[in-house]
Amino acid sequence: MNAIGTLFRVELFGESHGSAIGAIIDGAPAGLSLSADDFVTDLSRRRAGAEGTTPRIEADEPEVLSGVYEERTTGTPLCVVFKNTDTRSGDYSPFVSMPRPGHADYTARLRYGGYADPRGSGHFSGRVTAGLVAAGVIAKKVLAGVGFTTTILEAGGNADVNAAVREAAADSDSTGALVELRVRGVRAGLGEPFFGSTEGLLANSLFSVPGVRGVEFGDGFAAARMRGSQHNDPYVDSAGHTAKNGAGGVNGGITNGNELLIRVAMKPASSIGKPQETWDFASDAPGKLSAPGRHDACIALRAAVVLEAATAIVLADLELQARARAHGEPLPTSPERTPR
Repeated sequence: MNAIGTLFRVELFGESHGSAIGAIIDGAPAGLSLSADDFVTDLSRRRAGAEGTTPRIEADEPEVLSGVYEERTTGTPLCVVFKNTDTRSGDYSPFVSMPRPGHADYTARLRYGGYADPRGSGHFSGRVTAGLVAAGVIAKKVLAGVGFTTTILEAGGNADVNAAVREAAADSDSTGALVELRVRGVRAGLGEPFFGSTEGLLANSLFSVPGVRGVEFGDGFAAARMRGSQHNDPYVDSAGHTAKNGAGGVNGGITNGNELLIRVAMKPASSIGKPQETWDFASDAPGKLSAPGRHDACIALRAAVVLEAATAIVLADLELQARARAHGEPLPTSPERTPR
């Protein structure tokens, strides 16, 4: 289904070239300050127009249809909508019979029996992530005091991200990228072991962002080449702070109070001008496809803030679960027992 979360629940709706896209956010506490201005910073980070991004320019002005009264959340579901205006649906007509290699054209055809909206990639478009960013803005309000830093470390293996993007665009191609997220101020004790682990929930949310190909925490895959003496994080005080952060801020599925460190691998965009071999369902024979239209040379340039939002949504949900437990369970009246 198209929703994520337990207490802080987010559902996305809409298609790239439909009348509108957006998100329904259920579970936001009543009384949070919220106005249109709160969305400006993160939505501007996602907006197109910069070098290496699509020339499609949407205003991305959020319209909050419900859940807010006098600039305060009411505690009932919020519905945030973005109108689509800058559409050129004809650019996508070739993909109906010739699916783009690496894209969801073929799987959408199978899953929905040929009824999926192909315009602008329909519901599979990165355009739909505007609603995810809006939900992330609200999630960050739940996480007051938590700070996010998101950086594109490299594109196409090159630390000079701009140069890598320019080179790919000049070749009518696209490039992947590696994005790092650091989250400060997350309290210890969020998450559950095994199926409710913080890493598992975050990975689920991050993999929902179009174009994600890998997620790692702390030392990540490098841990496979380490010894325990290299990977382990020595404790340096009674508050649980560690000398290094090989675990990425999580032990046993539960946050340990250190900085969350996450790296996400983003694939190159599938829609490229360079001719590619694919199957032509109209002629039932192989064919060559050069994707027309307006596309990103590096989707990570605009997706970095989306990854941040996907992370914030999970952490807000875990935070509200922790508050519910504290409110519903008796608080200890005697000194905390020394762990055995």
